[in-house]
Amino acid sequence: MNRASIDLNADLGEGFGRWQLTDDEQLLSVVTSANVACGFHAGDAVTMRKVCELAAAREVRIGAQVSYRDLAGFGRRSMDVPPDELAAEVAYQIGALEVFARAAGSRVAYVKPHGALYNRVVHDEAQAAAVVEGIRLTGERLPVLGLPGSALHAVAEKERLPVVAEAFADRAYTAEGTLVPRGEEDAVLSDPAAVVERSVSVARFGVVTSRCGRSVGVRARSLCLHGDTPGAVELAREVRGRLEHAGVRVEAFV
Repeated sequence: MNRASIDLNADLGEGFGRWQLTDDEQLLSVVTSANVACGFHAGDAVTMRKVCELAAAREVRIGAQVSYRDLAGFGRRSMDVPPDELAAEVAYQIGALEVFARAAGSRVAYVKPHGALYNRVVHDEAQAAAVVEGIRLTGERLPVLGLPGSALHAVAEKERLPVVAEAFADRAYTAEGTLVPRGEEDAVLSDPAAVVERSVSVARFGVVTSRCGRSVGVRARSLCLHGDTPGAVELAREVRGRLEHAGVRVEAFV
C-alpha cells in the first residue's frame, strides 16, 4: 500500500508597502508550496522579491496567486471583467512574479486564483477560460491549483494544462463539495483541533464533513492553510506535525 502524501500550501506575500498581513518567513518553514500575491489583491515588488528569495532558499515551490484587480477589497469582491482583459491581467501577474522567482534561482511552478476569482471559476466557464488563456499567454504549461470538479479544472484539462486538486483545512464545505462563501456564518473553522482533524482526514481518507454533517469526498493533492488567521504559524506547525505523525508524507506536488 502506498504511503499517503500531501502538499501544504499557504497564501503569502499578502502585504503592501509598510503593511504586512502574513508571517511569510515562519510559514515558509512549514509549507511546501507558497501562493504568492502578485500585486492585484495584495503584494508589491519588494514583497514579491523577498518572498521568492525566502521560498527559494527553503526549496519551497513558488506559485502565482492571481486575482481580480482589487487592492481595496483584497480580491474578495466579485467583478465582471471582460475575458480578454482578465486573460491579459493573469499573464501580467504571472510574468511579474516570474522575474523575481528566476532572480532567486527558482521559477513559478503553478498558478492558483485568489478570493473572488477562485470562487467565480468554480462555475463560470468564461472566466475560467480567461484564466487558462492567461496562463497559456506565458508560454508555459503551468499546473493549475484549484477546487476539484471546478470549471477551471475542466477548461485547463481541455487545454492540456496539468491540474492539481486542493482542499481547505479551515473552510466550511457545502454538501456539494464547494466552499461556503466567506460572508456566511461559520464559513471559516476557528477551532484549531477541528482544523487539524480535517487535515488528517483529507490526507488519509479524502473526506471532509460538510456544514450540514454529510461526509463529502475530496481527493486532494494539496491542502491550503490560510496565513492570515490568528495563530496561523502555530496552527500550520501543528497540522504538519500531526500529518507526519499519522504517516503522511508532506511534500510539494511539483
